[in-house]
Amino acid sequence: MQFDNTQTFKNLARAFAGESQAGMRYQLVAKTAMDEGYKTLADEVRTLAKNETFHAQRFFETIQEKTGGKENIDIHAGYPFHSGSLAESLAFAAADEKAETIIYPEFAATAKQEGFEDVAALFTLVSKVEESHRIIFEYLANAVKTGTLYTAESPTLWVCSNCGHMWVGEKAWKICPLCKSEQGYVDLHLPFEGTRI
Repeated sequence: MQFDNTQTFKNLARAFAGESQAGMRYQLVAKTAMDEGYKTLADEVRTLAKNETFHAQRFFETIQEKTGGKENIDIHAGYPFHSGSLAESLAFAAADEKAETIIYPEFAATAKQEGFEDVAALFTLVSKVEESHRIIFEYLANAVKTGTLYTAESPTLWVCSNCGHMWVGEKAWKICPLCKSEQGYVDLHLPFEGTRI
């Protein structure tokens, strides 16, 4: 069967479009975070946006490898166009990531059924990253909503991303005592930090 007549071909095109748009949406969320003084939050969201862009790149490259390129791929799918406050936008991102953890395993199963083990493996790997993204976005949305982004239940090491000043406590400072940077420059503590799968 010619690759461009398969459902896997269409699924790759949908995934490319979805990941490209997610990368842009997350850049917009990062801009909102920066505008509100959350520099390190903006940096983290930009990193997740970069991840999405690289996922899109892999899907694009796979289409190129399998077809040699196409002038146009007609796809029919829905894509999110929501926004709101910073906390709402982070929650929307978490929901979008959760949707990908459902759709990509389905795409992987289709690819496997059609005999494209390499594409199935790609969808499976991306799905695992999207699950990590979901966890991070859920945590960030809740922390921003509840005002707990810079608090911890037990003494925690807080580090200024500008000057490196360190402090151990249950709350980060409002203004860095060394460089006078605002709290938004304090490094974030993310779930499973240092142990991303």
